Amino acid sequence: MSKRDYYEVLEVSRTVTDGELKSTYRKLAMKWHPDRNPGDAQAEIRFKEVTEAYEVLKDPQKRAAYDRFGHAAFEGGGGGAPGGPGFGADFASTFSDIFDDLFGMAGQRGGGRGGQGRERGADLRYNMEITLEEAFAGKDATIKIPSSVTCEACTGTGAKPGSQPKPCRTCGGTGRIRHAQGFFTLERTCATCQGRGQVIEDPCTVCSGSGRVTRERTLQVAIPAGVEDGTRIRLGNEGEAGARGGPPGDLYIFLSIAPHEFFQRDGADLFCRVPISLVQAAIGGSVEVPTIDGEKTKVKVPEGTQTGRRFRLAGRGMPVLRTRNTGDMYVQVVVETPQNLTKRQRELLMEFEKESSGDTHPESSGFFSKVKDFFAGDAE
Repeated sequence: MSKRDYYEVLEVSRTVTDGELKSTYRKLAMKWHPDRNPGDAQAEIRFKEVTEAYEVLKDPQKRAAYDRFGHAAFEGGGGGAPGGPGFGADFASTFSDIFDDLFGMAGQRGGGRGGQGRERGADLRYNMEITLEEAFAGKDATIKIPSSVTCEACTGTGAKPGSQPKPCRTCGGTGRIRHAQGFFTLERTCATCQGRGQVIEDPCTVCSGSGRVTRERTLQVAIPAGVEDGTRIRLGNEGEAGARGGPPGDLYIFLSIAPHEFFQRDGADLFCRVPISLVQAAIGGSVEVPTIDGEKTKVKVPEGTQTGRRFRLAGRGMPVLRTRNTGDMYVQVVVETPQNLTKRQRELLMEFEKESSGDTHPESSGFFSKVKDFFAGDAE
């Protein structure tokens, strides 16, 4: 049975570009892949056919030979026929490369050809508690953290000064070992170098070959005004040093705000609960309250103020992070009932009670009037 034309197999013209060729092959390979067509012998044949065609046409020299001589260019054992029974090492390479692209595996091969053992350092977390005043004004904080830093003796290579890591002989420096098993090629991490692609025959005596040592570092952290409880601040490249000269991780600072003696916070607004006397509530007056900026302000309390009433102080709350906006402050008054009365104080209150009427206590008078009517209705 004669072979079909490779361009026909891949459903492309003879002027197809490399990019178009690869794109078409990816679609056909996915369509006819045996895993997507279990038990379909015809699909397996088509998959082998398109892969054989792509293996030839993707290579400029093979493509030129094929364009000139056709299938005869690869017959007679010259260079290993791409369509042979076992498909050979070229097919394994093509199959692996194209499916690395399809499934996003490119560049994730252990130490690999480019990484050569360079591993990114771990991210670090630091918990910091600040006061509400510090959250209001912002601050520059100094923190000390123990973390891994690059070993100065070996400059992070892990090898003893004067020596260098060497390519792993087992994997040839790729960090991966490939095994051909029939139709598929299996790949695993190299056990000798743990996927780094390099081995250290003479490790650094200071860091024992890791390229890192533990040190306490002092860092400056700028905390902006308006941060809230749970705010996370990222310091790039301030985490642990990477193994064997790899890039460092990041440092994340998580802020918590300590409870305040006077204020409760809700977003950018502040709430302050202020007790006032019975007399203040009845005849009115003013109370002096603190503000978050360390100042004081007076709040006028009107005559007949009831407990729970709120007074709004515009713009006296917290700043909104990274804006020029500011929240408000709310003063909530609570009328305090007198305790530990003297005999004279009790007498005065009793006199006041005798002089009281529905006009002085309209809410309670109205309530009990409704209660009386309610029970009178039941009696009928």
